[in-house]
Amino acid sequence: MRTYWVLRIGAALCFIGHGAFGFITKAAWIPYFGVVGIPESWAWDLMPVIGAIDVLAGMALLFGPTRLPVMYMAVWALWTALLRPLAGESVFEALERAGNYGVPLAFLLLNGIPKRWRDTVEDLPARSTAVMSERLVRQVLQWTTCLLLVGHGALGVMGKPVLAGNYAAIGLPPGSTPLLGWFEILLAVLVAAWPTASLLAFVVCWKLATESLYLAAGAPIWEFVERAGSFAAPAALAIILGVMDQQTLRREVSASRAYPRASASH
Repeated sequence: MRTYWVLRIGAALCFIGHGAFGFITKAAWIPYFGVVGIPESWAWDLMPVIGAIDVLAGMALLFGPTRLPVMYMAVWALWTALLRPLAGESVFEALERAGNYGVPLAFLLLNGIPKRWRDTVEDLPARSTAVMSERLVRQVLQWTTCLLLVGHGALGVMGKPVLAGNYAAIGLPPGSTPLLGWFEILLAVLVAAWPTASLLAFVVCWKLATESLYLAAGAPIWEFVERAGSFAAPAALAIILGVMDQQTLRREVSASRAYPRASASH
């Protein structure tokens, strides 16, 4: 139930934030239109249209969830992430946005892949239907978290100016940007090799703190909102791992209680 809501709200906020930049008409998007041959003059006119579609998808998921907007989100977010390296930027820009496409994918798997058209438009209940394997959802969230940490960390190691500016906004020197980048890569390794609920809870706090630096640097609030997937992926995984830990503890307690009785019977 909690995993369902974290993924649902995270994916919705991501697209609402991303769509807001379409209305604002973000100049940094212009090269991405050029990848598919759309001239700059058309790009400015198309941005509000794309923004409106993204916001509508986010609102639809937030207030009347069906699989159709979730499928759109997973595909569109992956494509827009891939546009970064296709436009000549680092491949880590696509990895850093793993929360944008990994979270809606995990939410879709949580509720089941549609087999008929009718399945794509039927209302989803305010809970997971648990059609797909929990293990698969957990793996998607784990690798989503790893990728977004590696991507963001690698961009820090490379000294991305925006990240350096964010850290400078709280008084950190330029040399701290690569160090913090390596720290995030280390976090990714830990999440990949030894994921625990407490580790993932720390990752959530870390991402909330570092991404909020956009606000400290004077960026629009939508920079923070559109990164909701980066918070939702580790948060949902932390919930799943926490539930698993509780179930394991209950089994161990039950076994320890049953063992004395079994011994006494002998």
